[in-house]
Amino acid sequence: MAPVAEKERILVVDDAPDTLELIERNLAANRYQVFTAPGVAEATRILESTPVDLVITDFKMPKVSGMDLVRHIQENFRDTQVMMITGYPTVEGAVNAMKSGTQEYLTKPFTDDELLSAVERVLKAQRARRKASGAAGSPPSPYCGLIGESDAMRGVFRSIAKAASTQATVLITGESGTGKELAARAIHYSGPRASAAFVPVNCGGIPENLLESELFGHVKGAFTGAGESRAGFFQVADGGTIFLDEIGNTSVHMQAKLLRVLQDGEIQMVGSARPRHVDIRVVAATNKDLEALIKNELFREDLFFRLNVITVPMPPLRDREDDFLLLAVHFAEKFAEELGKAPPSLSDEVVHVLKSYHWPGNVRELQNLVQRLTVMSEGDVIEVPELPSMMRFSAARGAGLNRTLAEVEAEHIRNVLASTTGNKVQAAKILGIDRKTLREKLKGSESKSA
Repeated sequence: MAPVAEKERILVVDDAPDTLELIERNLAANRYQVFTAPGVAEATRILESTPVDLVITDFKMPKVSGMDLVRHIQENFRDTQVMMITGYPTVEGAVNAMKSGTQEYLTKPFTDDELLSAVERVLKAQRARRKASGAAGSPPSPYCGLIGESDAMRGVFRSIAKAASTQATVLITGESGTGKELAARAIHYSGPRASAAFVPVNCGGIPENLLESELFGHVKGAFTGAGESRAGFFQVADGGTIFLDEIGNTSVHMQAKLLRVLQDGEIQMVGSARPRHVDIRVVAATNKDLEALIKNELFREDLFFRLNVITVPMPPLRDREDDFLLLAVHFAEKFAEELGKAPPSLSDEVVHVLKSYHWPGNVRELQNLVQRLTVMSEGDVIEVPELPSMMRFSAARGAGLNRTLAEVEAEHIRNVLASTTGNKVQAAKILGIDRKTLREKLKGSESKSA
């Protein structure tokens, strides 16, 4: 391990003297400044008198537990990081620890290398956060294409940094077009698995009868047409990260198989009788309310708890007012460079329209719009007449309350269709209706406007 530039301060809390001595010796040998405490009461006294970078605490201790100490640190010492160690590992304990703010969760017995690697991951992420917050007024560095200076995005960047410093499963939530895959890539490439594979899988885009084979692979002769053995996405991602997008679209049957992977770290190829171990970081994403699906028995509660160890909520674009111009300029420069032309600027009126628009397709819709404007623009400045008609219509109407419900619905449908560049399947999905209903509503809207 590379030596640290300054002696970072670590407090170890455990009621077992042998464990305290072992951890203290290992950390001190790696140039950390180490304090020890046999219980929570002694630990809190040290925290009140001494700045501490990291607390390593046992989970189960007499009188006051390590979880109580974690909560105390979160409430009173926000810059102090926490690692949990335990000889009594449970899924519920790990979930609660992560949700309470624990950055790492180690089970006894662990090796010296496992301890030191976990410590370095936590402190490395802490150094990065301190460096970012110390750059006065400067926006956080983009993560794999994620751009933003708004408070909402700064929160996302903090969540990504925390998730990247652990090996816990992550659930990314948010509407379509908010950048959930970019967040997943950021978590992977900011963590210790960055040099290994990142494998994205659109669970909603693979037919149910093929999904198991695509994920876990199959052996020769497993089914009609299986002329040879073939590895699945989980084998390809071994050692790296698999990103399960649209996890809410999987069947309960498939959810049971995914749960086994998360529980045992084993997969079973279709047609094979022997399981195979895989070392994989799982990041999942959904634009659905999984808790509502659980109530309707469409999603397994135990799988939800396994996935939802760390949550990264992606904000909709309408909640990122400070980022509109930043994103628009970024996309304009990107597409102008591809076209070999100077990037056009946006008039003040256009900026006003962009900020007042509700963006059902979020950042993806903004990107598509700016690309179209950059390609079609012949001048140096983009003006309101160059915007799509539905945007001009929306801007002219403003937020007036003199429209009928049918008019509001028709406008929203047009906006969603525009955000998906006319893709009716995707538009129907965003609207929460089937394609037949969408076609009927479009016909009704066209007949009224005729």
